[in-house]
Amino acid sequence: RAHGGAPGNLVVLFGAATGRDGIHGASFASVELDERSEERRPAVQVGDPLTEKLLMEACLALRDRGLLAGLQDLGAAGLTSSTVEMADKTGSGIFIDLDRVPRRAPAMTPYELLLSESQERMLAAVEPGRLAEVEAVLDRWELPHAVIGRITGDGVVRMLAEGRAVVEVPVRLFTDACPAYELVGEEDDEVQRARATTPDLPAEADWGAALLEVLAHPNIGNKGAIWQRYDSMVGTNTMIGPGADAAVLRLKGRRDGVAISVDGNSRLCYLDPYLGGALAVAESARNLSCVGARPLCATDCLNFGNPEKPGVAYQLRRVVAGMAAACEALGVPIVSGNVSLYNENLGTAIYPTPIVGMAGRIDEVAHHLTPGFVAGGDLIYLLGGDEVSLGGSIHAWIRTGSLSGTPALLDLEMERRMQECLRAAIAGGLLRSAHDCSDGGLTVAVSECALAGDIGSVIETPDSGNPNPAETLFGEGPARVVVSLAPNDLAGLEALARDHDVPLRRLGVVGGEELAWGNLFALSLTAVRAAWDGALVGLTHS
Repeated sequence: RAHGGAPGNLVVLFGAATGRDGIHGASFASVELDERSEERRPAVQVGDPLTEKLLMEACLALRDRGLLAGLQDLGAAGLTSSTVEMADKTGSGIFIDLDRVPRRAPAMTPYELLLSESQERMLAAVEPGRLAEVEAVLDRWELPHAVIGRITGDGVVRMLAEGRAVVEVPVRLFTDACPAYELVGEEDDEVQRARATTPDLPAEADWGAALLEVLAHPNIGNKGAIWQRYDSMVGTNTMIGPGADAAVLRLKGRRDGVAISVDGNSRLCYLDPYLGGALAVAESARNLSCVGARPLCATDCLNFGNPEKPGVAYQLRRVVAGMAAACEALGVPIVSGNVSLYNENLGTAIYPTPIVGMAGRIDEVAHHLTPGFVAGGDLIYLLGGDEVSLGGSIHAWIRTGSLSGTPALLDLEMERRMQECLRAAIAGGLLRSAHDCSDGGLTVAVSECALAGDIGSVIETPDSGNPNPAETLFGEGPARVVVSLAPNDLAGLEALARDHDVPLRRLGVVGGEELAWGNLFALSLTAVRAAWDGALVGLTHS
C-alpha cells in the first residue's frame, strides 16, 4: 500500500544509500540510442540481490507487526515518484528534507537525489509513537534508515535542501497532469511482405547436423553461463532452479508451493503482433502447467521502438490486444508491468518484445514435475495439437538469415484444455516428465528432455520417408508438450486426453545413450550436449 495515513506521520527512507547510479533510468529505458548514448551509462541501476533480500524480509516483518501506515518502493524516478505517490494516496501533502537522505556519493545535488534510481530502497509512513519499533526491525535486518520528512495536510509537495525550498508544487499538478495520446498505427509494408513470404529453405543433407546447429544457437542453448553467476538457492526454498520450464519454490511449513515463469518471442511478434502477444502469454502459462502449477497472475514488460512512428504504434496496439485476449481466455489477470519505448539504435527499432512473467500455485509442491526423462522404457508422447509452422522459427532464421512466413495459429480454447489436462495428469501422478515444445520445435524439446535426464530416446517418426521433413522436426507451434510416462500409466493419460478433448500422439521411448529419430539421424548425447553447452561460449565473460 502506498498511502501514508494521517498528517503528522513520519516518512522513513530505508535500505541502500542513494547514489548517482540510475539517474534518468526511467527515461533512458525509453530513448532512441545514438553515438552519444555511451555518455548516459550512469542511467543503468546497480542491483544488490543480498540487500534486496534483507529489504524484503524487513518489509514483511514491519507489515506483520502492523507498524506501517504506508509503504512505497523507490522505482522509476526514485524519490520524486515515491513521495508524490505517497502524498497522492494520502490525499494530503508531504514534506521532505533532502539533507537527511543517506547517500553514497559525495556532493549530490537535489536534482540527483530526487531522480536517482538506486536500487533496494523503500519509503515508509510511520506513526510517531511507533518509530522506535520500526527502527528496531530495520536494525535487526541491518538496513540503514533515516526519518526524512512527514505527511502534511496542505496538499503540497515541499522539499528542502540546505535550508532552502527546492520543490513546492501542489500534489494534483503531478498526478492529474498526464496528457492522453491517441497513437495512429499502420503496419509497415516491409512486415506485411515478410509475413507473406514463405521461408526458402535449402535441402538438408544431414538432419542431425541441422539439429546441432539449432541447439548451438544462443536463443536455444544452455544459459548456465548467465544464471550460474547468481545464487538461486538463497533461503533453501528452491525446488526447481534455472533451466527448467518454470522455477518452483516451496513455502516452508506448507504443502503448496509457488512457480514462476518468464517468456517472450520477439520474432513472432514482429511477423504477427497480435498472435505474438497472445503466444507470449500462452507460453508463460504453459510453462507453469509443465511443472504442475495453475497460473494465477502475470506481469509484463513491453519493449518497443518509437510509438510516434505508425509501424511501432501498430505493433504496440496489436501486441497488447493479443495479450489481453490470451489472458482472458486462460483466466490470468495482468496485475503489474512496465513499458520501455523509443528503443531504437540509429533510427532502427528493436523487434516488438513483450516479456510476460507469470506466477502460479502448486497444490502439492512435492508432486512438481521437471523436463528430464527419467527411466529407460518410459513412453514419450506429444500432448496437444499438431499446428506448427516454420514461419518465424529459429531453424528458418538460421538457414535464411531473415524473418519470414506466418507463425502457427493459436487456438486459445485448445491451449486452455491442453493445460488443464496436463495439470490433471501431473496431479494424478501419471507423468514422469513434461516439457513445453516451443522454440526450435519438437526435436529441440526432445533433446532438452534427454539432456535434462541424461538419458537417450528413440523417436518413431512417421515422416522418415519425407525428403524434407523440416516442418515436423523444427516447426514451432502452441499448445504442445512433450511428456514421458511409465507404460502402465498410459491408459490413465489416454482417458484424461479424451475427457479434455486433447490430441495425444506417441513419439517413442526413453532409453540408450543416443538421440535417435527414425531413419533421419542418430546423435550421441555427448554430441548433443556439446552443441547445447557451447551456445554462449565466446559471448560471455567473467
